[in-house]
Amino acid sequence: MQKHQESNNPSSPAPDPQPQKTTPSSADIKRWRQYLADERAEAAVYRELAQRRDGEERQILLALAEAEGRHEAHWLKLLGEHAGMPKAASGRSRLLGFLARHFGSVFVLALAQRAEGRSPYGTDPSATPAMVADEQIHEEVVRGLATRGRNRLSGTFRAAVFGANDGLVSNLSLVMGMAATGVSSAVVLMSGVAGLLAGALSMGAGEYVSVRSQRELLNATLPTQATLTAAPSLDVEHNELVLVYLARGMTREAAEHRAAERMGLFSCDCDPSLSLQPEKEQPADDHETVGSAWGAAMSSFCFFASGAIVPIIPFIFGMTGWAALIVAGALVGVALLATGAVVGLLSGTSPLSRGLRQLGIGIGAAAATYGLGLLFGAVIV
Repeated sequence: MQKHQESNNPSSPAPDPQPQKTTPSSADIKRWRQYLADERAEAAVYRELAQRRDGEERQILLALAEAEGRHEAHWLKLLGEHAGMPKAASGRSRLLGFLARHFGSVFVLALAQRAEGRSPYGTDPSATPAMVADEQIHEEVVRGLATRGRNRLSGTFRAAVFGANDGLVSNLSLVMGMAATGVSSAVVLMSGVAGLLAGALSMGAGEYVSVRSQRELLNATLPTQATLTAAPSLDVEHNELVLVYLARGMTREAAEHRAAERMGLFSCDCDPSLSLQPEKEQPADDHETVGSAWGAAMSSFCFFASGAIVPIIPFIFGMTGWAALIVAGALVGVALLATGAVVGLLSGTSPLSRGLRQLGIGIGAAAATYGLGLLFGAVIV
């Protein structure tokens, strides 16, 4: 009876109303449709890249495409009848798609890494927490794939990019400095040609020595077969094989077990890491290759020369004075932006910011050299 009275008490709190489905605003519909288009475009990029891969990388890319498909389904569900005709993807997504279709290189993955890192889902209440987490994980997955690609770029490619940049900056500085002293355009041109040849030869020789030395250092760290040939003649009581394995980083227990195997005292393969198989030189890991010395040297020579020739192009075509310097500066500026953008892509950072940084450094060095040329020109006069 008491419960019946309480239930009829007008002061009793009313049950919570059922949540009503709200009609999305035009801004919501526009934003969701853009998300939908971008998800479709990104899934297409991953599928396109997967066609150019095999094995594990292919499966990873297809899994990413599948995840983007789940996000696509979420926006389709929210939009409902408002989905309308397919909307064009953003310019960034279309660029990724174009690069994936025509190149499929590490640069696409680097751009995709940045795209995943700039996902707007973290601040959009319409995206589910799972989608936000997905985008964060996708960035790390793409970062890993891009890192594989970056590591596969050998020393030859590294020498190419930085060789071109060095040629641009050093020869522009040389040309500006010589022009500031007041010498004739012919002298400026000859100085630029001399700088091109001297710098390219120096870069090529330096790169050859660098890569060759690196390979020699790596070879010096590889184990030899001395343990196999010397083992039968060693004194069991004073077995110095243990010292060999201790020096290679084994624990004492593992080193003693390995030495006993080499002496023929054990016939079991008790631990795969202590296999009875001879230590064979492991094949070079593609991710750690340093490139060939001659390949790096020739690449460095050619790309330094290709960069160093840019500042003297106006003088080659007969331009003189300020006009030649302005054209040289403009050409070098464009080239510096391009090389900086490439470095930015490879490092997973903003291509624009890296391009502007390269431009600022290059133009700053040229301006400083021009100032020194004015000073020395005035002293000579």
